[in-house]
Amino acid sequence: MVIGGPTGSGETTISEILIKKYPLFKKLVTATSRSIRSGEQEGINYYFFSKEQFKKEIAKDNILEHTHIKSRDVYYGCYRPDLETKISQDYNIIVNTDIIGVNFYKKNFNATSIFLMPDSLSSLRGRIRNRNPEIADEELEKRMGDARNEVEKEKPDYDYTVINADGKMEKAIEEIISILKKEGYNLN
Repeated sequence: MVIGGPTGSGETTISEILIKKYPLFKKLVTATSRSIRSGEQEGINYYFFSKEQFKKEIAKDNILEHTHIKSRDVYYGCYRPDLETKISQDYNIIVNTDIIGVNFYKKNFNATSIFLMPDSLSSLRGRIRNRNPEIADEELEKRMGDARNEVEKEKPDYDYTVINADGKMEKAIEEIISILKKEGYNLN
């Protein structure tokens, strides 16, 4: 299952809640070429590689799909060893990814995809600002532009859209659980 959406839409938080609620769900730990941040752990948050190592992993077919964020010169991608381990253990896998990943998982793994979004873009602006009060106005506007683009151009590629309105996350989670049941996911 893929849960995606603009930054600040709640995809990471909701994924973590589903994983705690349903032990058969595990989050796919993806690979990245960005530096490890304070509090992050190798193999828990990401698999961390240098850019050179990341490219070698692609060549070895250990990165099944990837995205390069040009503005930050950082790669993110599906790390095959993590995916194959979780599949072999019969877990339902939750992936938080961009539209390239959404299309990859839908095509190759018949994944159900859910686009999570706030009830309004102004609500999203507030979430981003609250999460990072020091964010520069220029960076905030860039993220808002990215969010508008995702809603307009990427949302149609998802199977479902769920609104995660401020203060109503439980309602969004209930809707996602209904979707999972409808799609035949084992929740026990």
